[in-house]
Amino acid sequence: MIISTKRGTPQQEIDKIIKEFEDKGLSVTLIRGTDYNVFGLVGDTTKIDEKLVAANPYVESVTRVSAPYKRANRLFHEADTVVDVNGIKIGGKEKVVVIGGPCSVEGAEQVCQIARQVKAGGGCMLRGGAYKPRTSPYAFQGLGTEGIMDMVKAREETGLPIVSELMSEDKIPEFEEYVDVVQIGARNMQNFNLLKAVGKMHKPVLLKRGLANTIEEWIMSAEYIMAGGNENVMFCERGIRTFEKYTRNTLDLSVIPILKQKSHLPVIIDPSHATGDWRLVEAMSLAAVAAGADGLIIEVHNDPEHAWSDGAQSLKPAKFAQVVEKCRAVARAVGREM
Repeated sequence: MIISTKRGTPQQEIDKIIKEFEDKGLSVTLIRGTDYNVFGLVGDTTKIDEKLVAANPYVESVTRVSAPYKRANRLFHEADTVVDVNGIKIGGKEKVVVIGGPCSVEGAEQVCQIARQVKAGGGCMLRGGAYKPRTSPYAFQGLGTEGIMDMVKAREETGLPIVSELMSEDKIPEFEEYVDVVQIGARNMQNFNLLKAVGKMHKPVLLKRGLANTIEEWIMSAEYIMAGGNENVMFCERGIRTFEKYTRNTLDLSVIPILKQKSHLPVIIDPSHATGDWRLVEAMSLAAVAAGADGLIIEVHNDPEHAWSDGAQSLKPAKFAQVVEKCRAVARAVGREM
């Protein structure tokens, strides 16, 4: 439920309204505007009679929200959320960010070299997997803490903030200390205990869409994190599972305008995991920027033929730089920077 008060409502009346709903067991989010104040009520609002609420002379309007998500809902937060990652702003309508790096960290020398190449090619953040969820238990599972510390060295050398996937709650202290953006992978999108724990973290979260999840389920996962207190959440579309076999997954670019309509959170597109083929990454990156994405996360490897994981979808550094340059032209065409 959303309640807006009239212009000039005294502070004591605002406090009275908040207390009234909190006494009913509801969580109240207050958004202050220049002329109006908007209250977002989260909880069981079936007990609230909107006619009685509207009878308050200071209340301008009362609207019931049918969507089950509240904090992630644009109705509660009209302005775009801008997530700040070490001074890099993600979201809003100005800049499109590019995150690049290897699927798996293979050592300090490798990730530092790629970090330098990503930065030179126009990337502003470094991605890398230290803990890898793999379909086969016999596949490379990542270097763990060693991989995280290798990325820290790359950050020290290049200044690029690091993005890495969190797999379990026991690694939260490590990620809180060393990682700049915590990625929640597709397989953990509905790991609700993990989402609740991440909601208590003080790091921005990149939330990937599940393999076969609806947009509403995806937004509800963001709601879990935000309900825990962490409002710095970004969506990441990485393709969904369909019957198509020419690509690894099916990249659903329609999520960009849909999420922009339904939510205020930034939207990042992952063309690498979506297509599974480096030859398709450029076209999908250009399309994503044109459609209004706030950023791209692209796999980059200096020797993809011998990568420890996902080499087939990784761009070589020179190709990455070319893709970023072409995306800049598209960004300018739609009134944004890159």
